[in-house]
Amino acid sequence: MTTMHASLPSAEPGDTMDSLYRPGVCNIGPAEIARRRRVGHVGLAASVVLLAVLVLAGLPAWTRLLIALPAILSASGYLQAWLRFCAAFGSRGVFNFAAPGHLDDVGDPEARARDMARARQIGFASLVIGLAAGVVAMLLPL
Repeated sequence: MTTMHASLPSAEPGDTMDSLYRPGVCNIGPAEIARRRRVGHVGLAASVVLLAVLVLAGLPAWTRLLIALPAILSASGYLQAWLRFCAAFGSRGVFNFAAPGHLDDVGDPEARARDMARARQIGFASLVIGLAAGVVAMLLPL
């Protein structure tokens, strides 16, 4: 089994944005990582609030499966921050180590394929984590 974690490349004085990018490993810098972490926080907060609302409303346990939706968002944000890889950027063939909103194209087809594979991994892992959270919420004796 391969690990999905990637360390942020260290910037050297003469480095360009292209030298920080690693296909399938790292396609975002600190500002974008912080944005993904915030998405994780928002998704987690939404999951907790939704669970509280569903429990307090006295709705059937199966409705707690809805927790999966914000949990998928949360997992996606946290995974992308941890991996230093934006799934959407990987799918689009771009990367960003500058200010948010700036995008550079990935020109190499092999690099794009590696990015696409990593994006799919993140999407699948987020889906599994979110669904697991929904099932756990449903099974809680509340």
